This record gives sequence, structure tokens and C-alpha cells, in this order.
Amino acid sequence: MASILPFIRKTGTVFDDRMTRIMGEAFDSACKELHDSGQPPIVYDVIAKRIIDAVRDGERDVMRLRNVGLAAIRIEDDDKQAR
Repeated sequence: MASILPFIRKTGTVFDDRMTRIMGEAFDSACKELHDSGQPPIVYDVIAKRIIDAVRDGERDVMRLRNVGLAAIRIEDDDKQAR
């Protein structure tokens, strides 16, 4: 869970403990999906930002937040599979 905290701090937004835990679970799950393949830091920034923005918009489901975080990466993967 702690891995999303630096990204939350950057936004200057305060979330309660429950939402911070949910975002942390979503972020950790998204990162795990990347199989810790040495992604550049910007990838983690984008994932965290998307999750944080989705929470601001009212999303609360961990798996949907995870999927939102991975959306940019998944689009690229889907394009490769379509060929």
C-alpha cells in the first residue's frame, strides 16, 4: 500500500485511510501485473495518476481502479494482439 503514497503526496490531496488503502491495493495490483519488468518511473506515475483521478471522480472498486491505471499500457498490448 505504501507505494502509492508518494504519488498522493505530489497531488496535495488528502484522502481518508480507507481510500488510501483502496488506492494502494489498486496500484500494487497494477504494478504486479507488469511483472516488475523494470518499467521507467513515468509508467508508475501514469498508473498512480489515473488511479487517483478515478478516485476523485468517485470510483471505489479496487479492480476497476487497477484497470484504469493499466489502461494506457493495455491499449498498446491490445493493438499488438489485433495484428
